Amino acid sequence: MNKIKELYKALSGIIILSLLIALPALAQEPSDSVQQALTAGRKPVKNTFDGNFIIDNQTVMVNPKGTFEFDFQHRFGLVTHGIQDMFGLYEGATIRLGVSYVPIKNLQVGIGSYSDPMQVDGNVKYSIWQQTRDNKMPVSVTAFGNMIVDTRSADNFVNNTDRLSYFGQLIIARKFTDKFSAQVAPSVSHFNNIQGYLDEQGNVQPSMHNTHIAVAFSGRYKITEGTTILVNYDQPITQHQTNNPHPNVSFGCEWVTSGHQFQVFFSNYSYIAQQRNNFFNTNDYTKGQYLIGFNISRLWNF
Repeated sequence: MNKIKELYKALSGIIILSLLIALPALAQEPSDSVQQALTAGRKPVKNTFDGNFIIDNQTVMVNPKGTFEFDFQHRFGLVTHGIQDMFGLYEGATIRLGVSYVPIKNLQVGIGSYSDPMQVDGNVKYSIWQQTRDNKMPVSVTAFGNMIVDTRSADNFVNNTDRLSYFGQLIIARKFTDKFSAQVAPSVSHFNNIQGYLDEQGNVQPSMHNTHIAVAFSGRYKITEGTTILVNYDQPITQHQTNNPHPNVSFGCEWVTSGHQFQVFFSNYSYIAQQRNNFFNTNDYTKGQYLIGFNISRLWNF
């Protein structure tokens, strides 16, 4: 029995001594190669999209900190007008001029002005999560919102607060390969008093809810390093008693350089403000009611 006890003590001593030797090694940082591999896996994927816009919608991207961006967005008239106005080039044009800046990482703020109708917007975009290379985070998630003030004369409104409209969107995207990325973006649009909002013909929009829900599906496929094919589909969800908007189908091309983004496309959305498109789109793509549009962005880093 005494020999068994002595053997037990000896084994216990060997185990304790082994642990004392091993613990400092266990507490050390991983080797440089292992650490680099772990860090690389945690890094976010780059360039899910190449800019802030994908045709009529925002992308999941937020510019790097210190980036100043100038945007010029343009929509012509319907191509169904034919040769009399060069397929929409001379009639019904709408533009937006906007700027944005990224004061801190993942937060972008901007303002813009529209020509039809005369509107001014303020907008905020925030990157909540970013897809990682190791797929521990499989998607990127960004929130976008704006508030628009309609600056037309008071004759167009019942109350002064009817000038205000709002748009909020949650953008969920994934970069599947170096060439292919896609996103889905549910949204909420709201007009303070839709009954008091007049359309371009001076008619009050009747029997519509103040709030409208929609969802957008967008994707891009890179055919070369600087050239990309874009597609987009917007589906209204809220059903109004009258004046239900039509869905939007759009497709086009994008060309990108280090400081520029240029998109040209066909779309059946006439407006540029997303809440106006979601509420008031009367163009039916099944009848060929498309128009030509383009987006141009110029970036500077400070």
